[in-house]
Amino acid sequence: MSHVDVLRVLGGDGRELRLTGHVGFDSLPDQLVNKCVNKGFDFNILCIGETGCGKSTLIDSLFKTTFNDQEVMHKLPEVSLNQETYQLKESNVNLRLTVVSTAGYGDQINKENSCNAIIQYIDQQFANFLEEELKIKRDLRSFHDTRIHACIYFVSPTGHSIKSLDLVCMKELDKRVNIIPVIAKADTVSRAELSQFKARIIEELQSNGIGIYQFPTDDDTVSDLNTKMNEQVPFAVVGSRDEVVVNGHKVRARQYPWGTVEVENEAHCDFVKLREMVLRTNMEDLREKTHTQHYERFRSERLVQMGFADMGADNEPVSLQETYEAKRVEHIREMQSKEERMRQMFVQKVKDKEAELKSSEQKLHNEFERLRRQNAEEKRQLDDKKRQLEEEEISLFNKKKAAVQAQRAQTEREQLAKKQGRR
Repeated sequence: MSHVDVLRVLGGDGRELRLTGHVGFDSLPDQLVNKCVNKGFDFNILCIGETGCGKSTLIDSLFKTTFNDQEVMHKLPEVSLNQETYQLKESNVNLRLTVVSTAGYGDQINKENSCNAIIQYIDQQFANFLEEELKIKRDLRSFHDTRIHACIYFVSPTGHSIKSLDLVCMKELDKRVNIIPVIAKADTVSRAELSQFKARIIEELQSNGIGIYQFPTDDDTVSDLNTKMNEQVPFAVVGSRDEVVVNGHKVRARQYPWGTVEVENEAHCDFVKLREMVLRTNMEDLREKTHTQHYERFRSERLVQMGFADMGADNEPVSLQETYEAKRVEHIREMQSKEERMRQMFVQKVKDKEAELKSSEQKLHNEFERLRRQNAEEKRQLDDKKRQLEEEEISLFNKKKAAVQAQRAQTEREQLAKKQGRR
């Protein structure tokens, strides 16, 4: 109700009060629109596809501009992601567009870990937003929301079936992002093959339980259009940066020797359908579904991992304060337990060190005693040898002395005899 002609209210004394005229709360939607326009919008696109499948060219075609494009070689050892943010303006609406593109996807011989970098990037953007939400002083109004709103998955135009790598990757991503599969470079496949290829892709996605983004049909204004477009997925697209004059008008197109493929000609490809569905009709739904479905799943799982729960062990509601206090008590108990274990380990290490020192001391003492005994024995042997040498020298000296004395006595006798003989 936007207008109230007569509003009857009973006052405190029971009298009937009459208010006539325009109340004014019907301007609330206008206020909300003005507020959103002044703030601007964030929209983030993730492009996944093999090198050279036309990811950058398609993004340029979608927004009718030329973004910074980093040339990627086929020799990258692992998959990486390139992120660029642009400020766009259409009429009075400001859009902060972030384009994230894979580099080296599908180029490795071993493709087992090809999807890991993509999953880590998506989860990290959710974690960044959750971290900002949980801050005491948060500022979500100025926070740059880099959560992926739309994932355009480029399927190579083989014309036969979707590759196993694509199935495995989309299976990992369907609970994290809004996947919009497209057939890249669709002008390389004939119209008959393209129709069969689309049906085969949808069949393989359904048989493997992979959920892709479905355009919403609950809004009556776009229900018929979205229902029709859901049947056209995956879109067969062609992108081009070149402008060609066709019937006096400049259009983006690809020229071949056999003719010209116009990007915005629905008879040539589904590019216009993709742009209509993603940018014009369902951009807000992509943003809303990212927040209310994919982010909420990540948020609930992460909070459960952190130990928070809505229900306790007895199925009774648990407040955040109770959970915090329980986690705090548990943390204190765990820290005390760790402290006690560390103390015991320290005491044990001290005891082990003391035992080691005592053992070393005993070894040194034993070695000292051994050397002391060895030194005493050597000293005793030296003393015995010295005494023996001294005795031998004394005996030899005495013998020499006796011989000298005997010789002297003999000499004296001979001299005495000579003296007596002369007389």
